[in-house]
Amino acid sequence: MATATYPGAGGFTAKTEAAVFIPELWSDEIVAAYKKNLVLANLVNKMPMVGKKGDKLHIPKPTRGDANAKAADTAVTIIANTETDVEIDVNKHYEYSRLIEDIVEVQALDSLRRFYTDDAGYSLAKQVDSHLFNLGLRFGDGTATEAEINGTFNPDAWENSNVFYVDAANGVATYADDTMEDTDVFTDLAFRELIKKMDDADTPMDGRFFVVPPAVRQTMLGIDRYVSSDFTAQQGVQNGLIGSLYGVDIYVSTNVPVIETADQNTATTSVQDTRGAILAHRDTMVLAEQMAVRSQTQYKQEYLATLYTADSLYGVQVLRPETGFVLALPSGV
Repeated sequence: MATATYPGAGGFTAKTEAAVFIPELWSDEIVAAYKKNLVLANLVNKMPMVGKKGDKLHIPKPTRGDANAKAADTAVTIIANTETDVEIDVNKHYEYSRLIEDIVEVQALDSLRRFYTDDAGYSLAKQVDSHLFNLGLRFGDGTATEAEINGTFNPDAWENSNVFYVDAANGVATYADDTMEDTDVFTDLAFRELIKKMDDADTPMDGRFFVVPPAVRQTMLGIDRYVSSDFTAQQGVQNGLIGSLYGVDIYVSTNVPVIETADQNTATTSVQDTRGAILAHRDTMVLAEQMAVRSQTQYKQEYLATLYTADSLYGVQVLRPETGFVLALPSGV
């Protein structure tokens, strides 16, 4: 992707770059494209902050209480937990900008507007989903830094108590880098073992989801029960949804993160990157949107061009780390 830093004189969309388009960009089209391309962001707990000041959101996280037996002629037992909260830093501000010369506006076609609005919406949606996927680094006992959540690649960081890979004998085993093989593909047993781990974590039955890369969908299509009417029929229209099994909605996304490249996997014969599919619950993660997708234009007379920018401001955090799991799988590419 070609880029240039504003206000330098590079990076224009001039007649040469866009001879058959038009730069008339509509905000509603970008919002529509943004929503169309979100997958994981549509599944997690959303905390709207639009119009609110501050750079940090505190979410109460009360501890579950236990029922106590009532003895005759005695007072009730008071539950006196010291409750905690989860902090979300609203610090992720991303933008998509184009500088469009007047000659393009005069001579181009409507297809440029559609391309730019779709491209802006896709780019911003992909960024939000990427940050949410990387929260898998904080599942279980994971303590990933903000830099790692933002995408600084470190396969060691994906080693935590809730990250697993497929083990033929036991369904799943604890993941470690330099262990994955191309034959460690998705199995029904592995899926059922992860669901059991969710059950053991006292995860509510409703609101569960599993987001997999496209190669896993291909594997699922080879498992008989996964292509039955119970799995594929009567599904609502939702981004990436391909079916439901064992009470878990299954989604496919090309944005499932690479948690270890084939080159980094030096201890095995793998020639494929390793991706981390996400099995979680609606309340596992939180997305706090302080500013939804916004579109702005400004005419720059010194360049005889229009500067167009779409941006968003948000924060992400893990709310219930015990209810989220990562399944390491070969990418299939």
